Amino acid sequence: MIQCIKLREHSNLVKQAAEWFHLKWNIPLNAYLDSMEDCLSGNGAVPQWYLAMDSDKIAGGLGVIENDFHNRPDLAPNVCAVYVEEEYRCRGIAGRLLRFVCEDMKEYGIDTLYLVTDHDSFYERYGWDFLCMVLGEGATEELRMYIHGNNGM
Repeated sequence: MIQCIKLREHSNLVKQAAEWFHLKWNIPLNAYLDSMEDCLSGNGAVPQWYLAMDSDKIAGGLGVIENDFHNRPDLAPNVCAVYVEEEYRCRGIAGRLLRFVCEDMKEYGIDTLYLVTDHDSFYERYGWDFLCMVLGEGATEELRMYIHGNNGM
C-alpha cells in the first residue's frame, strides 16, 4: 500500500529522497539536500518535501519551495518536482500527493499554492486552475502557471 509522508517526520529518508529527486530532475544534489535540511529545521512552512512510499521504495514525490525557477516571485509558494515512477502511474498517486500537500500547507496557514508546468490538462483533474503563462529561468518559451486554493474553489 502506498503511503504519503512528510519528510520532516522521516529525517532518515533525506539522503534517499535527495538522490531520488536529483535523478528525476537533474537539479544539483546539494540543492535538494540544502532544501530538505531547511525543511527539517522547522523554521517555517517553506520548504517542505513529501514522498509516496511503497514500503521502503519511493514511488513518487514533490516539494514546496518559494519559487520554482520562474519570473513571477509574487506567485508563491510553489509546488515543485512532482514525479511518480512510471510503474506507479495511473493509480492516483499524483492526485493523492497533491491533496496531501494542500492539506498540510493549510495547517501552516497557506491556502493558496502555485505550480509551474509544461503539462496541459493534467493538473485540472486534481482541482488546479490555469492562471497565466510565466517565463522559466533561462527559458525562451513560457510555461503554464496553475493555482490551487483560495481562488473561489
